[in-house]
Amino acid sequence: MNQAAVPPGPGDAPPAAPDEMQPPVEGESRPASPGETRPAVEDQTQPPALRKIRPAIDGFPAERLLGLYRALLLPRIIEEKMLLLVRQGKLSKWFSGIGQEAIAVGVVAGLQEEDWILPMHRNLGVFTGRGLDLAQLFRQLFGKEGGFTKGRDRTFHFGLLEKRIVGMISHLGAMLPVADGLALSAQLRRERRVAAAFTGEGATSEGDFHEAVNLAAVWKLPVLFVIENNAYGLSTPVSEQYACKDLADRGVGYGIPGVVVDGNDLLAVVRAVEQAAGRARRREGPTLLEFKTFRMRGHEEASGTAYVPEELFKEWAHKDPVARFEKLLAGSGTLTEPERETIRAEIGAAIEPIIDAALAAPAPESTEERELADVHAPSLAALGPVREEQDADAEAGSRELRYVDAISEALRLAMRRNPRIVLLGQDIADYGGVFKVTEGFVQEFGKSRVRNTPIIESGAIGAALGMALDGIVPMVEMQFGDFITCGFNQAVNNLAKTHYRWGARVPVVIRAPVGGGVGAGPFHSQNIEAWFTQVAGLKVVAPATPFDAKGLLLAAFGDGNPVLYLEHKLLYRSARGKVPPGEYIVPIGRARIAREGRAVTIITYGVGVIWALEAAGQLAEEGKQVEVIDLRSLLPWDIEASVASARKTGRALVLHEAPVTGGFGAEVAAALGREAFEWLDAPVARLGGLDTPVPFNRNLEEIFSPKRKLLPALRELLAY
Repeated sequence: MNQAAVPPGPGDAPPAAPDEMQPPVEGESRPASPGETRPAVEDQTQPPALRKIRPAIDGFPAERLLGLYRALLLPRIIEEKMLLLVRQGKLSKWFSGIGQEAIAVGVVAGLQEEDWILPMHRNLGVFTGRGLDLAQLFRQLFGKEGGFTKGRDRTFHFGLLEKRIVGMISHLGAMLPVADGLALSAQLRRERRVAAAFTGEGATSEGDFHEAVNLAAVWKLPVLFVIENNAYGLSTPVSEQYACKDLADRGVGYGIPGVVVDGNDLLAVVRAVEQAAGRARRREGPTLLEFKTFRMRGHEEASGTAYVPEELFKEWAHKDPVARFEKLLAGSGTLTEPERETIRAEIGAAIEPIIDAALAAPAPESTEERELADVHAPSLAALGPVREEQDADAEAGSRELRYVDAISEALRLAMRRNPRIVLLGQDIADYGGVFKVTEGFVQEFGKSRVRNTPIIESGAIGAALGMALDGIVPMVEMQFGDFITCGFNQAVNNLAKTHYRWGARVPVVIRAPVGGGVGAGPFHSQNIEAWFTQVAGLKVVAPATPFDAKGLLLAAFGDGNPVLYLEHKLLYRSARGKVPPGEYIVPIGRARIAREGRAVTIITYGVGVIWALEAAGQLAEEGKQVEVIDLRSLLPWDIEASVASARKTGRALVLHEAPVTGGFGAEVAAALGREAFEWLDAPVARLGGLDTPVPFNRNLEEIFSPKRKLLPALRELLAY
């Protein structure tokens, strides 16, 4: 098998034949097909990438025109009903797309069914155009039982993978990198799927927009970046949002086409999408499509439109996409006025009882157990049997490995077992990463599976989400754990919440080198676990030994959920231990007893385990036996093992390198105080780093570190 390529999975469509005919793109010089009318391109003074598309209308058969009309009218009629329900107090919130329907409907019409679409909150026409069950859709919109998110999220904040739809989150721009991941998945499988991602003009100011467009351009991904430029970001006009004349002008800077399209002309939208999709299918890369339109209602109904000059409403009312298309069809004799009224009446009569039934549906009901059970997806197939560390000493073939080598070995084994594992990160390919974890991987697995990214933490994590939604198992390496702040939103809002919200599995591993002790200063030494251990939907692990480093990483790849894998830089080449050959896993959420004792318990993880064992050895010489609990996993964490140890010894100290205030140890201490109170002979102690950033100078870093305070803290606890 060629390891450089990700093979199709079960149910995947076969790759398209190389000579398959594709829709034309601007400037292409093949003969026209019978009955095809090409768009006339004007404004020849502009570069080809920026020419305005002004399409003709006679390339569309009457049957297709009537189908487009019904597709355009359906979301308009639904919206008119929704606005009535808002006024009646039966619907709490609505983001109206009235006046913009041609974009959503035209994008659906210009793509193929297997293409991905990532819509936003004014794109009802995407959901109706892809044929979602209206009964379930209305229940979703009303927050009733039977909606796509079970009442856990609102309106269009959901996806439906079988319809190739991935819905938005409230953080605008966040779904653009996800489209890159979906497109990369298609590219790896040599499929001709395209991903079309919607954004408003306001979100083009966000970093995710730049990271996504740049990555798609560099990798020539089949992505259509669909900008709905409706003139206002809530109340902020475009004159206060960007300085360029057209947002499509930015395409030149990325080295891709940028096209301005009349977003209220349905046929212009369809043609532009067909052309850009054809270009993408020929592996010529992404296109920036700017659709000019106008928002005829408020940002949402409660916000009103007082900030918009009245003359703009009058101007754009004459460009209403529905009225405009009706006039076109009437002028060509394709649609008579009685037929138009009949179609409108048929649609209204069809949706009315469905809406009434959805309004009458009960509110969602659940239980704590059911809600907790849906936070994570069931695990995937385990990459090996469960092993305990003590087995390594006796197992034939066990070798002494460094911590860093154990991580590297786990990565190799996982990639050999599962050809759908793809690595993303800065400098991880030929260079092997700054810590050389992936050194030599390109030679074995190829650059399609070991991929250098630009400096795009948010873009890389977002792309990993898109890949995971399409069956790839991506790993993203943070060059330093500190830099994950640049991808924080993608990790905590996109990765973590997707399965709970709409049931999609998100098997993503993020490796993050963390911790101090190496003189790296404030921005390369932080312990980041407390930033993430409150985020439901993530899993967080922190191995302390080479054995656990390998076993937990293999477990992470088989888990089927987003796992943040924290590897301590100080341990890379200082920690050594016996590691069995082959595959095995250390179960996520299970602690281990690193040393047994009866005098006092230390509960810790990561580099804290090394410090705890050193201190326990010194106290053993004084006749005091210290028990050391290595949590290994922080989310979920092993409360049972921790409480059992504290009950046995009667004293407990919680240790971590991160600053003590707000650290993860507070959670452990609180649980011990509640669950082991009757057995404790002293208050639970906490020990962490100084409440300062991690300093650069080694002498100052020793002041920051809790290591030097550990023995005094233990003696104080024993003397209580």
